[in-house]
Amino acid sequence: MKPIIEYQDYRQYILDYYKERKQEAKFTWRQFAALAGYASGSYLKLVCDGKTRLTAEGAAQVATAMKLVSFKFRYFVLMVEYDNAKDSFQKEAFFQEMVSLGMKHRVHVIDDDIYSYFESWKNPVLRELAPSMPGASFEKMAEQCLQHVDAQEVADTLDFLLRHGLVVKDKKGVYHQTGKSISTGDIENVPATLKCMHRQMGQLALQALDGMPESERHFSGITLGIPKNVYGKIETELAKCRRRIIAIATESDETEQIYRLNLQMFPLTKLIEK
Repeated sequence: MKPIIEYQDYRQYILDYYKERKQEAKFTWRQFAALAGYASGSYLKLVCDGKTRLTAEGAAQVATAMKLVSFKFRYFVLMVEYDNAKDSFQKEAFFQEMVSLGMKHRVHVIDDDIYSYFESWKNPVLRELAPSMPGASFEKMAEQCLQHVDAQEVADTLDFLLRHGLVVKDKKGVYHQTGKSISTGDIENVPATLKCMHRQMGQLALQALDGMPESERHFSGITLGIPKNVYGKIETELAKCRRRIIAIATESDETEQIYRLNLQMFPLTKLIEK
């Protein structure tokens, strides 16, 4: 599904959510309605068909059923309020709040021509760090990084981020992100530079394993024996988990420290012949 902030029609969002759930498992309109607290199994389908509408209370129920949290919950409720608005003034007010919320939490999608963003760990780290240190010199930012980096590398990295619109700098020289998070979009073939980023972050993870106290880092893992068709289901669940974590992380605009979260799943044996 597209990010919720790309929608303006709550009916379309509900329909897309239903279609996605139905692809993953046997999911029916009746189950969906029950999760949202409706006795009529066809109620949400009637909503999507435009034959009825959600109330303000119903918006909260359906948002909860779809496990929307934080700004996503609010954005969904706003879409319902926008659709139910009685006059143009109300519609404009709800629409502007949707736009404001969308701008605050939008995801910056990386295009093919700037995949060099993934060539160095310094790009994502300084994209998070610079806005959190308004007025700081390149030297101060370099000192804040746990990995060695000098002032010139900080300057070059920020120049790259500025040129590609991943950060902006205001009149006071303060850096601001142009989106809360970075996405590669729907491109299927992962470029070599993205593999480079995963490799670098994996190496940093190994350093953290030995060099950081357990109170500041978290490592865990499980070894599983699974049939081949289960892999796709687990991969989908990991993607959902990543999206939920992003939602939690973007609840606040404040940054006190920069973290990296790696989600990994890979085979340890060859395919077993039966």
